[in-house]
Amino acid sequence: MRNYIRHIPLTKLVPHPDNANRMSRTTFSKLLRHIERTGCYEPLVVRRHPDRPGFFQIINGAHRCEALRKLGHHQAEAVVWDVDDEQTDLLLATLNRLQGRDTLDKKLALLRRLGARVPLGALARFLPHTRGQLERLTGRRSLARPAPCPVDAFPTPLVFFVDEAQKEAIEDAVVRVAADLPTAGTRAGRRATALLTIVQFFLDCDRLAAAANEPPSVPSAPPARAD
Repeated sequence: MRNYIRHIPLTKLVPHPDNANRMSRTTFSKLLRHIERTGCYEPLVVRRHPDRPGFFQIINGAHRCEALRKLGHHQAEAVVWDVDDEQTDLLLATLNRLQGRDTLDKKLALLRRLGARVPLGALARFLPHTRGQLERLTGRRSLARPAPCPVDAFPTPLVFFVDEAQKEAIEDAVVRVAADLPTAGTRAGRRATALLTIVQFFLDCDRLAAAANEPPSVPSAPPARAD
């Protein structure tokens, strides 16, 4: 496999149509601010376009390419890989998914060093953490102690697969309902209560609609009296 690095005009870079990786608007905004502030980014991974001479197909880095476009850049640094369609499909399925995990003590030490030099509000604009998460990780805010619960009431995770538009609609509804709930308890607990409130509201409306469509009950006729 022959690989090399070069600067490629953004007008010659085309995202692969089968790249399944999608980035939320919040994460993309942080990527945008990071590149804008530092000018640094991981080089894109591309191959020569199989159908368009002179163009390159992005295997990894489509979001970085879009961020560079929005920031007014005219070219991107990229690693050009000499791969066929089968190898490209394999890379698409792995490059955006293979990753390690942070070592907790090293991650905490790193965040504390950053927090000592940069305000946490500013860090939250670049890092994949909210300000509240950074405050807890760096010791600026104590961790919330969960309320004790019986074993049979231990929280159960629910997993849903939704697209970006569905995710935004769900988040909007949960945030609106959670805003009217008491502030006590954890954020996750309030969001769970908000979601349950939305579900209960739907069930109540469904029951009312069903009751409205039921025919009125007719009392049975009294038994005939024998003469």
